[in-house]
Amino acid sequence: MEKVAIIGVAQSKYEQNKPETFAEMVYDVTRRALEDAGITKDEVDNVVSVSSDFWDGRTISSMAIQDSACAYGKDITTVEGDGTFGCLYGMMRILSGSFGVTIVVAHHKGTESNMNGITNCAFDPLVERKLGIDAVSSAALQARRYMNKYALKEEQFALVSVKNHGNAMRNPLALFPMEITVEDVMNSRRIADPLKLLDCSPVTDGAAALVLAAERQAKKLSTRKKRVWLLGVGHCSDAYRLGDRDLADTRALKAAAKRAYSMAGIVDPLREIDVAEVYDAFSYMEPLWLEGLGFCDDGKGCEYLERGYFHFDGRLPVNPSGGRLSANPVQVAGLAELAECVLQIRGEAGDRQVGEVNVALAHGINGMCGQSHCVWILGR
Repeated sequence: MEKVAIIGVAQSKYEQNKPETFAEMVYDVTRRALEDAGITKDEVDNVVSVSSDFWDGRTISSMAIQDSACAYGKDITTVEGDGTFGCLYGMMRILSGSFGVTIVVAHHKGTESNMNGITNCAFDPLVERKLGIDAVSSAALQARRYMNKYALKEEQFALVSVKNHGNAMRNPLALFPMEITVEDVMNSRRIADPLKLLDCSPVTDGAAALVLAAERQAKKLSTRKKRVWLLGVGHCSDAYRLGDRDLADTRALKAAAKRAYSMAGIVDPLREIDVAEVYDAFSYMEPLWLEGLGFCDDGKGCEYLERGYFHFDGRLPVNPSGGRLSANPVQVAGLAELAECVLQIRGEAGDRQVGEVNVALAHGINGMCGQSHCVWILGR
């Protein structure tokens, strides 16, 4: 099977109340991703937009940004959800043999949206939606189930927020770089028990773009340093209804990770992966997903965090960018993770560079409480 590489990346500054329109944000990151790849729009033959009618507040949301994404006269298609799934679709279109170079671009303006109302619409309209449940309240249910199953404490989750906001101090693109303590997290306003304000990711605006190329195109268009290969990917979905899942059981993530590791030839992920960007819209999610990714046994994620395994200078640095706790443009999140992994592998991550990186992992989710997962392994 032909390989696919990421040859260009770009991200916006993540902010609140960004004055730019959707199209302006998309144009900015698309232009800079092409410049990073050292190519022009003429080399591109396919565009994947990660956009959502719900979040954009309009139908056929990708159509309004297609010119900004260089899609005029080219094929464009849309993925609704996390950017990791947009990259997956872009890779599959290349592997079909029909396309050689693909732009994957995501945009999101959370400050022009109603997160509670939009995420409430993700639930069953006949019963669950009428209860008013949304992304935050369902995450609180998952956090409580995780705590009860393994006798975990809120203070252990607070360590994630302290770590990731601290990591964001090295990232000029992050929305909320902060030096905080466990006490600060514990004393922050309670949002939905057991989640407090500093356990939750902020409403964020931003955009990101990747340029993907088939092996035949990547070697012709880009330098060796710019090429970062997509070594493995896995994705899996769990049951739709929350009541049909054990919310502390990461079975879908385990299946996705197993497929990604197998494709990439990874046997011992904790030793073979050099850095990971893991979805952490809420503090409890990072240790829960680390368990599903096989970096520690079930129920041991918080223990490994306390030992420093996943700190910036730990055995496996996790979210050196500051993670989604420091900036969470929902549609963009996974694409930002992939871009961060590319920069780490190239050695271009600036102050957040964790050292020499040969293999990196990016992880994204779709649906409430991690209904679907997508895991990527990237390397030189």
